[in-house]
Amino acid sequence: MLSGILAALSAGIVWGLVFVTPLILPDYAGIQLSFGRYLAFGLIALLPAWLDRPQMRKLTRADWLCAFRLALVGNLIYYAALASAIQLAGAPLPTLIIGTLPVVIAICAKLFATEGDHHIAWRHLVLPLGLIASGLALVNSAELAQLHPEQWRSYWQGALLACIALAAWTWYPLQNSRYLQQHTHISASTWASAQGLATLPLAAAGMLIYVLLQDSSLPIYARLTGPEPLRYLGLMLVLGFFASWLGTLLWNYASQQLPRGLSGQLIVFETLAALTYAYCWRQEWPAPAILLGIALLVLGIMAALKRFQS
Repeated sequence: MLSGILAALSAGIVWGLVFVTPLILPDYAGIQLSFGRYLAFGLIALLPAWLDRPQMRKLTRADWLCAFRLALVGNLIYYAALASAIQLAGAPLPTLIIGTLPVVIAICAKLFATEGDHHIAWRHLVLPLGLIASGLALVNSAELAQLHPEQWRSYWQGALLACIALAAWTWYPLQNSRYLQQHTHISASTWASAQGLATLPLAAAGMLIYVLLQDSSLPIYARLTGPEPLRYLGLMLVLGFFASWLGTLLWNYASQQLPRGLSGQLIVFETLAALTYAYCWRQEWPAPAILLGIALLVLGIMAALKRFQS
């Protein structure tokens, strides 16, 4: 369990990078960031997939269909919605909406539990989920207090897109964890590479359509890489390797080692990392209410660990 927890923590740290990237590249549409990130992910996955050829050949048609579904929903749709939400509402709001994942996933894991899943009574989840929910509410209230009236329209648009991202990212870890635990012969690294290869044609087709819909008077490379090509390409490679391939590998390993309900709650590490990066980018120190909220999140995680270990 310890190795699974450490893998989930590491995945959260690298996944937190995806929340600050739309702030660094505000002139890029969310779908362009999503297609760019996962195009890089797919290209990066070619090398480990080639080196892992014997295991990749063992994947069945059903495995590849599952990888495509996970890639479409958990990769492209999720990040296009999230990046757009961050650009419309700022980083804290979408981060905190996504931060409700531990609660949402724990409830969904309980509601859709199947035979062989780790079972735990609802009463044992009240304390950890209550602590997590309280922490999220504190951080959210502190951020909402800073909104100006003219920001409300973009705020609600961002909130709606963040909810779409939340739905996609709720479905992904539960389905991914279930599939890996039902197919234990698939290693974490093989499954990460498979998802990368599955993402590649989807991202390439999406990027092609996006480029064709842009101003035809601009050269192809300008439509493809935008106004800051070097920064865009560099960040897409960083996200493609660290936040996509490495993050997926780490999360796949955690999914194999931990109960689904627990692994879902540990996604809160992503929220903590994202908040840290966002405040560093803004060069602000979090308000006391936010620090208290973060402390409650951590206490909620510790309480959840104790419940699942008992």
